[in-house]
Amino acid sequence: MQFRTQIPISQSNNPIDYNSRVLSLGSCFAVNMAEKLDYFKFQNSCNPFGILFHPLAIEKLISFAVLHKTFTKEDVFFHNERWHCFDSHSDLSNPNKEDLINNLNEIIERLYKQLTDSTHVIITYGTSWVYRNIESRELVANCHKVPQKQFTKELLSVDTITESIKRTIDLIASINPAAKFIFTISPVRHIKDGFVENQLSKSHLFTAIHATFDFRLSTLSYFPSYEIMMDELRDYRFYAEDMLHPNQIAIDYIWERFSENYISKDGITTMQKISEIQKGLSHRSFNPDSEQHRIFLSKLDNKIKTIAEKLPHIKF
Repeated sequence: MQFRTQIPISQSNNPIDYNSRVLSLGSCFAVNMAEKLDYFKFQNSCNPFGILFHPLAIEKLISFAVLHKTFTKEDVFFHNERWHCFDSHSDLSNPNKEDLINNLNEIIERLYKQLTDSTHVIITYGTSWVYRNIESRELVANCHKVPQKQFTKELLSVDTITESIKRTIDLIASINPAAKFIFTISPVRHIKDGFVENQLSKSHLFTAIHATFDFRLSTLSYFPSYEIMMDELRDYRFYAEDMLHPNQIAIDYIWERFSENYISKDGITTMQKISEIQKGLSHRSFNPDSEQHRIFLSKLDNKIKTIAEKLPHIKF
């Protein structure tokens, strides 16, 4: 898909290749990009605590991992027949209290290793709006359908977000000085906050990220996923049925723009080979016993073996 005007993106000085280890954190759009990395068999992990939307939620869990903090019974609560944690997504909620606490602490240990091993950390922020638990006075990552009256809604200031981004970078750099960071802002508009309020929220994120870049350019880069969606794909045919989330065409296009700027040349070549294999594996023959299909499977097997010889960690 070609457009008359494309947003310029700086080529990465530290491109992702098949020896890279990528950790993706943040909003649901981070999941979209991680699914692409998974499809093309990059070494990738995504959102161990589930989808996180605001900067302070991401910083808090990174802090827990880096400082080896643990979750206790004070960090969980019972609601609607399940135990929850305000710092994690509801996908991790559990009917058993001890199982939830143990699971959260196991994820913290895994996150520490992922942060230590990652060559690239992709962080996608979704919103500047946050909810504060009135009883504990703590900001939450997820409300878990607890009644709205138990929270106050706040807009994070640019300064607060900027300081959070700096702390996030410093925490990760303290255990992995070589890590490279790619920041982006989710193209999903949070219309439930209001049209004007969504723009205000996104603008705080934009300003804070670029204020951070003013003093640390060598390890940081910015990928304009929101801008691509708003300007290059400015048509509702690129949206899902809710008219808020990018549809598959848009996700594929944004991935194409990402890969041409952030994936190495050798990586692009390998991606093309892996794409052929993935399409071959998804192919369903009308006559699986035919000689033609056996030849097809033999060629496919040879392609897989060729990839495995070069990159033994890739499994199909």
